[in-house]
Amino acid sequence: MSESIDTVVVGAGQAGLAMGRELAMRGGGFAILDERAAVGDVWRARWESLRLFTPAAHSALPGMPFPGPAARFPTRSEAADYFAAYAARFGLPIRQGAAVERVSAGSDGFLLDTTAGPLTARRVVIAVGSNQHPMIPGFSRDLDPGIAQLHSAEYRAPASVGRGPVLVVGAGTSGMQLALELADTHPVTIAGRPTAHVPDVVLRRAPAAYWAFANSVLTRSTPIGRKVAGVFHDRGAPLIGISVRDLDRAGVRRVGRIAAVASGRPVSEGGEPIETETVLWATGYRPDFSWIDGIAVDGHGWPITRRGVVEGMPGLYFLGLPFQYALTSGLIGGVGRDAAYLAAAMER
Repeated sequence: MSESIDTVVVGAGQAGLAMGRELAMRGGGFAILDERAAVGDVWRARWESLRLFTPAAHSALPGMPFPGPAARFPTRSEAADYFAAYAARFGLPIRQGAAVERVSAGSDGFLLDTTAGPLTARRVVIAVGSNQHPMIPGFSRDLDPGIAQLHSAEYRAPASVGRGPVLVVGAGTSGMQLALELADTHPVTIAGRPTAHVPDVVLRRAPAAYWAFANSVLTRSTPIGRKVAGVFHDRGAPLIGISVRDLDRAGVRRVGRIAAVASGRPVSEGGEPIETETVLWATGYRPDFSWIDGIAVDGHGWPITRRGVVEGMPGLYFLGLPFQYALTSGLIGGVGRDAAYLAAAMER
């Protein structure tokens, strides 16, 4: 016999926790399912020097400020501890070690196959985040076997990379952070086209104004927001807290995108072969929602929703999708608004 729960939230990251608080305030039975052993483990598994891309003032979930100076960029460990404290403060019913393997529509709601046993639910909120499966280009298989390869999801510290030159592929904020860190111990080349850079002076002198612009202007309710949302998955998020000048000062060599592999070596779009001993893929992640029966996805693999509400599948919702409503929807400080919207939609 399967257990029946009114609402199931899949994932206990920032989106799942924010949704859990909204449900707790409104009453009713719900449970949050998470495949990891403890709240915050997803952050503890990232590289050691990782810092959030937003300051503490804008890195808090609803109802609980992020501790420490408002302008400081928290570490990964601080983020993990904050998530654990948040779950404890609001007494959220989280079931750890319960991975959801299949979600399918039933006669009166949804059926969930989990590693902890089957469940039925009237409503399901998918809050698994955007960092699901490391994305590595197919041509990586053509690289010389002597070149070590690892994704940023596997990277922990410079000591985890062998000696010799390193090629970091991906010029987003994560790739640039890693290239800068490795430059102290390795010759580093970074490949890719950097996204737009948020000037440091803006973050220092007017962080609240920048957040207000990203959170309240760059939304799907404004013409400029819709324009940015249309190209977001092609260009990625802007650079925050780091720029190409930082790389130049550190002696990091910059080249264009990797266009091909020749004789086992990566070749830039300018036709230049790159000699390297290690390739670090900072190429992001790809979504995979094939475990949800009947869900329609767009050309990038993201579910097609109306601000997180799945039309045609009553009772199914998504939270924490990139640009679900605003540029900040995928960030800790921005997911709360979308959680409140979904909770209100459920009540309606």
